[in-house]
Amino acid sequence: MSNNPSNSNTVTAGIGEVIHRIFAGYVELLRIPHTARYSIGSVLACMPFPMVGMTITISVQHYYGNYSLAGILTAIQAITLAVATPVLGKLTDKFGQRQVSIPTIIVWVVSAIALVTAISHRAPEWVLYCLTPLLAAIPPWGAMERARWTKILKGDHERTNRAFSLCGVLDECMGVIGNPLASALAAISGFLAFSFTGMCVVVGALMFLTELTTEPPSQTALARAEGISRKEYREREAAKAEALKMKSIADETRRRLEREGVSDEAAIKAAIEQAVADAHSGKKASFWGPGMIAVCAIWFSLGAFQSATNISVTAFATETNMKQYAGLVLACFSLSSMVGALVYGARNWVTPLWKRFYFCLAVVNIGISTFLFAKHLWVIMIIYLIIGVCQNPTWINGNQLMLHLVPPSRLTEGIAWMGAMNAIGTSVGSVIAGQFIDRMGSHGGFMVVTTLALGSLAIALISFKQIKGSSEQPTLTEVSV
Repeated sequence: MSNNPSNSNTVTAGIGEVIHRIFAGYVELLRIPHTARYSIGSVLACMPFPMVGMTITISVQHYYGNYSLAGILTAIQAITLAVATPVLGKLTDKFGQRQVSIPTIIVWVVSAIALVTAISHRAPEWVLYCLTPLLAAIPPWGAMERARWTKILKGDHERTNRAFSLCGVLDECMGVIGNPLASALAAISGFLAFSFTGMCVVVGALMFLTELTTEPPSQTALARAEGISRKEYREREAAKAEALKMKSIADETRRRLEREGVSDEAAIKAAIEQAVADAHSGKKASFWGPGMIAVCAIWFSLGAFQSATNISVTAFATETNMKQYAGLVLACFSLSSMVGALVYGARNWVTPLWKRFYFCLAVVNIGISTFLFAKHLWVIMIIYLIIGVCQNPTWINGNQLMLHLVPPSRLTEGIAWMGAMNAIGTSVGSVIAGQFIDRMGSHGGFMVVTTLALGSLAIALISFKQIKGSSEQPTLTEVSV
């Protein structure tokens, strides 16, 4: 009995130490001047992502009594957003975050007011079809936030990994809060839901965009500082990146030969020259290199099987008379993903990036494939809790790969393309799974999920050479024109 207080103190101290290890690094990041401001601003400004689709669905069903119309409108908004995001990312890199974001936000606010007015007055459906695509005018806040972290932490890979983990945690918080909040507000009034979302956009944008010291310079600003055109600047940047790549190939060739016991300097030099010549003879380097294409293909397939999973889990819950718990099960995945991001970013990893990428991807894909054999909703929930810890780290690793694949002046565009391909895959996966669920029930949906998940893993394995090679190149944030 006398040992209990001591044991209790030991346990408390141990828990405190774990919490300190997890959160100390994040606190350190947010203590860097101005970072907390733009991080919180980004989360607020991102509220349209989880809230708009839900609000459109509930409002249209209320005023028009038509789920089909609501589904078409949300699909239009999602597809338009997927197309617009990389375009806005590219424009942001070219002209600057404020220059692109301010007019984009104005378009979104005016469009949201027009759409909610049209819905509440039961305007003709063609009016809704015309207004809905304009709600895709959302700046790529997440990509812009990561670009700011990259600028601040240039060259510090450990803290960059932690910063990207922090972004992932905040993104999950937004999703967990946004969907139920949208449901509650839209049930009261579509105008109230859009008004709240608009207020979040304006407040978040002001916090983010008025923080000027952390904003990365645009290609236009960098070119002007050099006294050259933007095209000339990008050509010089590409040349510098290519030089870094050749240096990496030369260093790797030397290390390989030394491991093999080759000591003749002339032989080593000849092998290096041959390796560099072989690299030069390959396809000309461009933004859309093999690694970039591979990552976008993987992110497309990720979106496809994960959206198919959401629909299939809902159908399974309905069939087993547990529909009221479907949201809880899906929320467990988000919660587990958030915890995974916290823990992943708290550790300083020495394991190569490509190994972490493939491990996390395999856990998520194979784990979700087992839903086909689940007999109870709680089994799915447990699997979600286990594999969810690797969901957000998969995204973090993808963002880390972008640092190796694109130059810093195009990082926003690169990350935006990841999100766009994921969103397009989400739309495709939902459509395919819906067709099979209508014909075969939730089992047909889970068959689609398993096929898409294993197909996604196959794409990643086929792209192994490109992914591994990209992760072993120097990060292009080291480019200095």
